[in-house]
Amino acid sequence: MTSQPEVPGAAAVYLFREETTEDKLHMFSIYVRLKVLTERGKEYANVEVNYEHNSDGSSTTIEDVQGRTIHSDGTIIPFTGKPYDKLVEKTQGIKFMAKVFTLPNVEVGSIIEYRYKLRLGDNWFRAPSWYLQSELYTRKSHYLWRPTDQQLVTSDDRGQLTNSVFWTPILPPGTTLVQSRLPSQLYSHEGQLSLELNAHDLPPVPHEEYMPPLGSFTYRVLFYYSPYHTGEEFWKSEGKHWAKLRDKFIGPGPAVTAAVRDLTIPSDSQDQKLRKIYAAVMKLENTSFTREHSSEEEKSEGFKEIRTTDDIWTRKRGSDDQLAQLFVAMARAAGMKAYLAAITSRDRSMFLAAYLNLSQLDDDIAIVEVDGKDQYFDPGTRYCPYQHLAWKHTQSAGIRQTASSSDMVHTPGEVYTYSRTQRTANLTMDRNGAVTGTVKMTYMGSPGLYWRQRALTGDAASLDRELSTHVERLLPNGMEAKVSSIEKLESYDEPLVVKLDVKGQIGSSTGKRLLIPSDIFEANEKPAFPHEKRDVSVFFNFTHMNQDAIRITFPPTLTVESIPAPDTVKFQNFAVYGMKIESTPTTVTMRRDYSLGEIFFKKEEYPELRTFFSKMENKDQESIILTSSPSAANPVQPAGN
Repeated sequence: MTSQPEVPGAAAVYLFREETTEDKLHMFSIYVRLKVLTERGKEYANVEVNYEHNSDGSSTTIEDVQGRTIHSDGTIIPFTGKPYDKLVEKTQGIKFMAKVFTLPNVEVGSIIEYRYKLRLGDNWFRAPSWYLQSELYTRKSHYLWRPTDQQLVTSDDRGQLTNSVFWTPILPPGTTLVQSRLPSQLYSHEGQLSLELNAHDLPPVPHEEYMPPLGSFTYRVLFYYSPYHTGEEFWKSEGKHWAKLRDKFIGPGPAVTAAVRDLTIPSDSQDQKLRKIYAAVMKLENTSFTREHSSEEEKSEGFKEIRTTDDIWTRKRGSDDQLAQLFVAMARAAGMKAYLAAITSRDRSMFLAAYLNLSQLDDDIAIVEVDGKDQYFDPGTRYCPYQHLAWKHTQSAGIRQTASSSDMVHTPGEVYTYSRTQRTANLTMDRNGAVTGTVKMTYMGSPGLYWRQRALTGDAASLDRELSTHVERLLPNGMEAKVSSIEKLESYDEPLVVKLDVKGQIGSSTGKRLLIPSDIFEANEKPAFPHEKRDVSVFFNFTHMNQDAIRITFPPTLTVESIPAPDTVKFQNFAVYGMKIESTPTTVTMRRDYSLGEIFFKKEEYPELRTFFSKMENKDQESIILTSSPSAANPVQPAGN
């Protein structure tokens, strides 16, 4: 075997994948058999198996790692090395780790095999989630779960019996999940419950620009235990329990109440009070963006276990979710109706109401009633502007607290004018097409939030380098950019302004003519949708506007021969693009506006969407033509005028 016909040029292919879950043993067993087809496929010899250490005792361990390499001539080389542990990420109370090992002597044509066991603690069970698709084509796969009767009748802290297994399947045609009972003396008289799935010829997960989170649409089966038989019953009952637990933590307590009394005055309006509270929370250390503090550090500073929002305020730090809950507590202390909402973060997944599991709700936001109307806030997202949400929390869903219980919630989107990037350039060009000048980048909304949070990952020098590199990648090849100033970096409610000095070649010479890009900020832009057909919907992170204004001053020895005609392109009511270029005897000035007012487009809308982007991209690549032999004293008018 040298290729997989369904995926021409594939680096490797899964010949067989198997996952077996044995609740009786608190264990997942994984087996992989993979064929290496190209040089790039040899990278799959490097294996990383993820697991986690949790402070609540539900940690997992990787055991019994085995593997071997089988060459085309039948030679077998066993894996005899020792896997090592690598820290992937550390968050509040959780360390995400990876067990890393490399299969030996892998070459093109080899088959690699490995297996391992992922074991839970003796007091823990975890329903599996079967994600059938991966980045490689899968010829055959087998999944098996054997829950124990003990787990099926376990009581939760409210005395309810979680005695039913449910699942949410999204499967290819012809693939079914088989449920059976196997006779066994180790289990009840009905026999052991067994859930099994066989699948074959699974295409790889598509990799295209502007896609929804992969886990939201691939073939999969998500299992969960539940005493409920309908989604409405689950979300109503579990939501009520969740809301009660959160209220116990939120309070507010005496420390939060005293803090709000110091921050606000009785004559403040509700909006004025909230702005002061929001600013106070934003000043606290957000450990989700800095680092987690160990229990030893907490004890050395005289802090005990975190039990309420009073503890968060006293520490002057907390995780993103803890700060969101603190904001709710402070709003309540100020006399307002404030509630917590738990939603699915849209950069990871999409909320699935049919999946009856609270684990898909991974981020907290706040809802406060201001002058009789619900307003949404994101105090757990560092630098998020007041009365706005991070893009990953917009147009998502989950559950929220209400005055008496809980309810489902759908978060609002942002208008396209909120997230704006303004790019301006004032350049002086010599007769050979080399320029010097300044570029000003103004970031508002989501782009501003992105760069402010990037600043938290390094120092001032690293931020300057990253911003300079970002702008250089936009400009024509060979241009240099250097940050001269950054304004309003920590003023989250104001535009972030970055000024840069730039220099380099923007014009290309063809005899007596000099060709200049119409928009230097789009000089290196690649087609957004190069493929005529698309298998998945188009999904943008957020609605937005881009506004460009560029002025180039050139010497009198050059004259404008032609400039692109003005143009406007629309895609229904969802997107619009416009460009206009004007000239004088020694300058050309370009103005370009692009607005996107929707984030989701169905596959059926793709052809029209692609046509819009193609027209816009083609227009961006048109050139301004200057000549060193002036033929007219007046500015050249656009074609068609």
